Amino acid sequence: MKPPATPDILSTRKQTIARHFATASDYDQHAHIQAQICQHLLALIARTKQDSVFEIGAGTGQMTRLLAENVQSQHWFINELCSERAAMLQSIVPTANIIIGDAETIELSKGSNSINPSLIEHSLIVSANAVQWFDNPLSFIKQSAQRLRAGGQLVFNTFTPDNFLQIKQLTGQGLHYPAISEWQSALEVAGFENIKLLTQRFDVPFANPYAVLKHMKLTGVSTNQAQSSSGQPFRWTKSRLKQFEQDYWQQFSELNKDGQPHVNLTYDVLMISAFKA
Repeated sequence: MKPPATPDILSTRKQTIARHFATASDYDQHAHIQAQICQHLLALIARTKQDSVFEIGAGTGQMTRLLAENVQSQHWFINELCSERAAMLQSIVPTANIIIGDAETIELSKGSNSINPSLIEHSLIVSANAVQWFDNPLSFIKQSAQRLRAGGQLVFNTFTPDNFLQIKQLTGQGLHYPAISEWQSALEVAGFENIKLLTQRFDVPFANPYAVLKHMKLTGVSTNQAQSSSGQPFRWTKSRLKQFEQDYWQQFSELNKDGQPHVNLTYDVLMISAFKA
């Protein structure tokens, strides 16, 4: 077992994200869509035997477990923002180098007891449900191209601008999601080939708008307030919450097969596979 690399100091925004996910103790019980995404990403991996696998933003280990069960590799590198996850991730892949810190600045991470992943050319880079939290998501493409060996594969997901469209429309809050065309262009510029961009939409039903907000909090997503359109922190008040509930019912309610009303929350997923030329 290798001690995790010493993390760099996180930005205020990344500290907030880390804190939200560190306290989302029931994440796996509620992150059903994220689990399905991991299965889809696994299916995109071309080879089950690898030389070096680098996973970015491992979180609670949903993708890590699938990789450990289905992929063989000589070397494993697992990055995660939250230090609280280190021991759990190490238990999934005991031989892995665990790198705690901000994936966007991981090339600055130094650990005397761990190999710097930026010095290794990996045969597979994987990231599930993490890249959307980057300050500059598109930068992940260039970073990955620098870390992959020729012929190496990049497999990850993010979300389209239609993700959580109900929340964005009613509150003006949400992460910035680059358009699919921007991802395509970034991949081509970085020298990737055999590019696949696949979208899948999930409309998840909830009994009421409050249940939507609870679901988002339990899966760590409430930090989307960190990028408000006005630049000011978003705060819930009683009147704002009441208006949100009324508007959600009015604009997004549907009847299920039993004739009972419910509301949906839309996940619009973009899954990407590409190979370094």
